[in-house]
Formats: sequence, structure tokens, C-alpha cells
Amino acid sequence: MTPSPTELLYFIEAARTGNFSRAASLLAISQPSLSAAILRLEDNVGAKLFVRSRRGVELTRPGKQLLEQAQKLMNAWEDVRNAAQATVEKIQGAYAIGIHSSIAIYSLGKFLPNLLQQHPKLQIALRHDLSRKVTEAVANGELDLGIAVNPRARPDLIISRLAVDEVTLWRRASPRDKKAGLQPEESVLIYDPSLLQTQAILKKMRPSGAPKRVIESSNLEVVCALTAAGTGAGIIPTRIVQHANAQLVKMEGAPVFRDEICVLIRKDSRKVAAIRCIVAAIKQSF
Repeated sequence: MTPSPTELLYFIEAARTGNFSRAASLLAISQPSLSAAILRLEDNVGAKLFVRSRRGVELTRPGKQLLEQAQKLMNAWEDVRNAAQATVEKIQGAYAIGIHSSIAIYSLGKFLPNLLQQHPKLQIALRHDLSRKVTEAVANGELDLGIAVNPRARPDLIISRLAVDEVTLWRRASPRDKKAGLQPEESVLIYDPSLLQTQAILKKMRPSGAPKRVIESSNLEVVCALTAAGTGAGIIPTRIVQHANAQLVKMEGAPVFRDEICVLIRKDSRKVAAIRCIVAAIKQSF
């Protein structure tokens, strides 16, 4: 068995004082507790560590060798402990944020520049993926925090709502488009098929309202640009349209999907100062 830090600490103090009674007093424990710890340590090492003398106890040769290594181990442990405390108490270190690329485009610039300027020892890595994958990665500890759309509640996560968005059909602004709905025999529908919002809207449109031609794209900014160019109608979140400053109008009577944009962290990281700081900056930016 590996000796515990407590047993090593007791051993070092006994070696330093040369007296079990004095060592126990300084450690604020009973002498039998100290003696028991030393016996466990001797069992683990497989050798006697102390011999009695007229002045108290003295280290054996194995004891002297163990003392040198034990002091190194305790110094290393102290370094590890201090580093761990610094992670919890100080705003520093490397942290990974998961976020869909489209949300990243209109949100990260609102908080990251100031955050990094205020905290020069803070390092941020970004991972772009679908919100459901971001949520899973945060829950699994692969990401430190995430900004996700409509994340499913989980017992190991803290989820805070940042904003509400709407996903619907948009077309290039013109007098005709403001009044006309989709015309299946003429229209083209542009969308990201991987989004649950897209699937929900398509389901509501079928069978009469669905167009005969579609363009699929995994990039919502491309969907928005093609829609603005008059290629067809696009299924796009409102915030994407607003950020692009695109001259688009909502299709009258089109299905609407309501999104909740949230920030999420693991419950076991809520006391980490850097994560609290990042979450506060995100909330303020929204």
C-alpha cells in the first residue's frame, strides 16, 4: 500500500524531534495514534525506521533514506496542492468553451476581448459543434463550459438562460415577398438539416407547404447569404439575420421555433474562480 501524506508527515515530525511524545504534542494527536501511524509505515516499507535511544528515538539506515525521499514527496505534494488551490481561487489557467460556430460569430466578440485583457493568465480554447454535442461534452468533462441552444436538463449540469431567439423562414425583402408565401412549384428552401429546429419547422410545413427544391448547408451564415441573394427562402435564427444586417423579411404565416440560448457548466466546477468569471462575462454580454 502507498503511504498516506499524513503518515509521512507524522514520520517527518518524529524524525525531526527524535521523540514520539514531543512529536505527537506538536501534531496535536495522541502518542498511540502517532505510534500506530509509524507502525503502518514500517509495514509498508518493510523495515524498521526508528530505534529507541536514551534521548528518545533515532532513525535507522532505512529510516534516514526514507526521510530524504519523504521530504521530497511532501514538497511535491505541497506544490500540487498549491496549484490546485490556485486553480480554484485565481482567474488563470486554460479553459475550453464549446459553442456552435454561428452563435460564436455574434457573441464571442462581445466578451472575450475584455475578458482576456483583464486576466492575462487566462487561456481560452474554442470548440465549435452542435449544441447537443456541446452539452454532452460539458457533462463528460471534455469541455469546461458551453453556450448551447435548448440544452436538455441533466443532474450534473448547471444551466442558465442567456437569451431567447426565434427560428423561422426568411426571404429577401421585396414588395412581393412581404405578401406572398412559399410557392412550392417555384421556390427553393435553404437550411441546415442537422438542426432540430429545422426538422421541427419542416415537419410543420409538410405536405402542402414544403418546396420541391432544397439547398442544404451546414453553415447558417451561408444560408443567410444565399437567402439575401434571392436564391430562395432560408430557415434562419433571427439573431443570425440581425448580425448579418441582411435585408430579409420573415415569411408571413411561416412556422416559428423558439430557441433558448443558455450557458452551462458542471456542478463540480461552480466554485472555480475562472469559470465563474467567464460565465459572468458571458451573461453580461447577452
